[in-house]
Amino acid sequence: LRKVAIGQGDFQLVDHTGCPCSKGDLRGSWVLLYFGFTHCPDICPEELEKMSRVVDLLDRDPRLPRLQPVFIRVAPEGDTVAAVAKYVKEFHPRLRGLTGTPEQVREAGRAYRVYYSTGPKDQDDDYLVDHTVILYLLSPDGLFMDYYNRYKTDTKIAQSIKGHMTTYRSPFG
Repeated sequence: LRKVAIGQGDFQLVDHTGCPCSKGDLRGSWVLLYFGFTHCPDICPEELEKMSRVVDLLDRDPRLPRLQPVFIRVAPEGDTVAAVAKYVKEFHPRLRGLTGTPEQVREAGRAYRVYYSTGPKDQDDDYLVDHTVILYLLSPDGLFMDYYNRYKTDTKIAQSIKGHMTTYRSPFG
């Protein structure tokens, strides 16, 4: 999978505390990355809860490095830094929420081949976003290592990540 051109390049976003965050800032940590939106009624909360359980399962093994969960919002409007901050607090305490301009988010999504499309607004100005439902695993070198679809359980994902963590050797020495 590492030869697949996913997650190439960098991105420039802002985290839920208002600080700039690039992909380079995440290097040095194992990262589990998810693209979604804060007004999602079901899938995003389910995936972020699953992501939180994966982090907790891996935290039980003191020999493993810490996994950094990251959420990148894909909604074109409404998901301000404050909205993302409020949203990520509902999940894991280490969950880092990222946002940016529509173009910055589009570039980050494009790097991971993420599809998203905003549906029409209803009379209350609410809308849904159809989007890719994948968790992406990145190595401490920022390399794409694996992906997990919504049908993979938290236990299976944690087992897979543990395998990657225990066998990974940086190609950069």
